[in-house]
Amino acid sequence: MTQTSTQLDPGLFSDATRAVVGEMDKVIAAIQPEAWTRAGALLLKAPKVFTLGTGRSGLALQMAAMRLMHLGLPTHVVGEVTAPAIGHGDILVAASGSGKTARVVRAAQTARDQGADVIALTTSVDSPLAEIATEVLVVPAADKQDFDGSTSVQYAGSLFEQSVLVVTDALFHTLWKSGGSQARELWRLHANLE
Repeated sequence: MTQTSTQLDPGLFSDATRAVVGEMDKVIAAIQPEAWTRAGALLLKAPKVFTLGTGRSGLALQMAAMRLMHLGLPTHVVGEVTAPAIGHGDILVAASGSGKTARVVRAAQTARDQGADVIALTTSVDSPLAEIATEVLVVPAADKQDFDGSTSVQYAGSLFEQSVLVVTDALFHTLWKSGGSQARELWRLHANLE
């Protein structure tokens, strides 16, 4: 990238902020809450919860894993050295915008082979990940190869990744408020080796 000036236009930042928030508003308005509440019910009954995504989607799911842990759910991030084997009745929460990410699809198939359920977060209901999943949570955002900007003006799947963070936080909030725990109760599980 060639940059001719270090001067940035503050108006451009304001426009970008409005674009990001506006696109998030559209995604949120199109989310199907019934599917998310079914997914929440699956999470609450699972002996163990695992999360998996690659890149920024994986980072967003790591944040979701932390919040699920705060609820007292035994939660693991796939690939961490302390993550145990997945088994019957467990849940894998897997995110892939395209629903074709090889590592995520393989893990989802392994989870199903072991008798676990799979909650898929994807933009594509017709994807390999969606076909494997027990519950498909469609996030109506652009995938990372939406180069023409027809769904999002943002770069490389940013809207999907932002949406994964926001809607999993909303799911956490729903589970928290439905369970009746106080914030102080959740805080006792917050990391203290910082």
